[in-house]
Amino acid sequence: MGRRRGVMSDQLKVELAKELGFYDVVQEEGWGGIKARDAGNMVKRAIEIAERQLSQSDNREE
Repeated sequence: MGRRRGVMSDQLKVELAKELGFYDVVQEEGWGGIKARDAGNMVKRAIEIAERQLSQSDNREE
């Protein structure tokens, strides 16, 4: 069976972890070491970024 591919790129996850202040945990323990709350905040932040990019592209089409 193939490995399940994540929706977020590794680069995006690293940038979000740095922005949200828990990249040190990722470096020491890997992604499995982060708290569920941090993972949730990372997803929320990624959604905010995606929504902003979508609204900007919608504005350009008008």
